[in-house]
Formats: sequence, C-alpha cells, structure tokens
Amino acid sequence: MKPFLHKFVGKHLLLLLVSFTIISNSFSQSFIFGGKTKWEVGFNFGPSFFLGDLGGNSGKGTNNIKDMNLEFTKLMKGVFVTAYPNKWLGIRLAADITYLEGSDDIINTTGIDELWRKQRNLDFKTNIFEAYAAFEIFPTMMFWGSAENGPKLRPYGLIGAGIFHFNPQGSITDASGNKTWHKLHPLKLEGQGMSEYPESKPYKLTQFNVPIGAGIKYYASERINLSTELLYRKTFTDYIDDVSRNYIDPNTYSKYLSASDAALAYKLSDKSIGIIYPGMTRYPADTQRGDSKDGDTYFSVVLKLGIRLGPVNQSNVMRQTRCPKFY
Repeated sequence: MKPFLHKFVGKHLLLLLVSFTIISNSFSQSFIFGGKTKWEVGFNFGPSFFLGDLGGNSGKGTNNIKDMNLEFTKLMKGVFVTAYPNKWLGIRLAADITYLEGSDDIINTTGIDELWRKQRNLDFKTNIFEAYAAFEIFPTMMFWGSAENGPKLRPYGLIGAGIFHFNPQGSITDASGNKTWHKLHPLKLEGQGMSEYPESKPYKLTQFNVPIGAGIKYYASERINLSTELLYRKTFTDYIDDVSRNYIDPNTYSKYLSASDAALAYKLSDKSIGIIYPGMTRYPADTQRGDSKDGDTYFSVVLKLGIRLGPVNQSNVMRQTRCPKFY
C-alpha cells in the first residue's frame, strides 16, 4: 500500500475523531436531529473480493459470485463515523482501503470457455481507496418501544453513494522470469480516445459507486458494539482491471504514445499463449478481449467495532450506581 494512502487515512481518521468528539460533547442539542442524536466512531477490517473480466472458474466467464477466486482474497481496512438520530436510522460516513487482483492463469479447469480465458493470459492489480455516505436501517427497531431497552442483536440494511479511486497495473515477465508491473491507464490498451476506435472511450480513475449491503449488530455494552457486514459495490465502469472490449491494431500505439510507452503497450495489451492454437502469440485486431456487457465490481465481508461518543443511557447508569435501599 502506498505511504500517502496510509497518511491520508490516518490524518482523516484523527480529524473525524476529534471533530465528532467535540460535536458530541459540546452540542447535546443537535440542530439537525434534535437532542437525542447519538454518535459512534469505529473501524472495520475483513476480506475483499474482485469480480471482473480476469480469472474466474468453470464455464463461461461472468462478473458474479460464480467466478470469485478465493486465491485473490485481500484485506480491507477502514474507519467510519455514524450519527443515530433515532432508534432505527443511522447515517454513516466511511473510508476504506483495499487491494484487488485478478489473473487468467489461476484458471485450472479445461473446458473450452475456460481455455479461451487462460489463453488470453492477462493479469492486473490495483489499490482501491473509497469514501461513501450511507443510510443504515434497523427494521426490527421500528417496532420496538425503546432503543435503550432494545435487543442486543439488531439486523440492518445499508445503502448509500460514494466514490472510489483505482489505478490498474499489468505485469511483464522477462526471459529470466523476472516480473515487473506497469500502470495501464496511460497506455490506452484498447484504443481509448483514439480516433480509429471511437467506441472505446477514455475512463476516469476516480468513479462513483453505490454500496449496498446488510449486517447484524451486537451491543456488547452501551458504549461498545460489534457488527459483521456484507457490502457490495455497484460500479459504473468495466475498467477496474483495464479489460473490457477488443484487441486493437498494435501499430496504432506508436501514433499516440511515446516510443517507450508504445513498446510497453504492445507487450501488455496481448500476452496470449498458444493453448487452443499452439504457436500463436497475438490475436488479430478486433478480436474480443473482454466482456463490456457487465461492469466490474468488488465486495467485502468485514468485522466492525463501534464506540459510542458522549454520555450513555444515564438512567441505566443511575440504577447501577445508586446507593442500596435498606428500608
């Protein structure tokens, strides 16, 4: 993970903690939600998974759970702050960092659909940084009389809107077996922005996403809670792995790129190995390279630790600390 991302998250986590501690302690009467708003901060970690064009399992390649490669499970880490204006609604701000990876050489089945992808022989990796706002909805609490005396175990749903940043890299392995990684976006491997390929549009490295998920929250105490959460990100790009459309004529690269970048693009755009067609080294221009009908996506399954800021339920505290009644 790049050092600037660690610094970014650390700095903004500290800012969130300080800001919301001040808010919680100084403004017991919230001008937006009234006097009962509760604030919570915390962190989360757990596995994240990529679903896209590269890699996959048996059968025709898809962008759904069937083609999830557990071998490329990565760790997601994040921080969050949530406001609870009432017992059944939470409003969350969060930031996460993870790493995604995919490769065609992971495929170990021998059907014709799998062999086409294995022959393609592409790979990628990228860091992901995301920030989002979301609504947490606790359906069981809509019918509960008191949030303070509610159940310790509370299921919830989650939906929101966010942004994420990615920057895919692909590898080149030399004759000695040494592997080097190179950024793919500036190389326009599928002709993005080239007049010869008007259907291939340039893509941005920062994009919108829609996080959708569900979880279950356990209140260990009035101050501490634990949650487990599945969060899927609907994205609007098919280029997280830099693979979407067709191969292009490699001679076009020299028209738009420097000599060194054109040489890299030539190697990275097509790394075919002759499995179905022994001896082949490249596909003809306009041969399908990826599947543009389905966008790339990713999801996570995390454990969350939440800490409530400010005063907790004073009535329970009083009941626990008052003097015993002897008469």
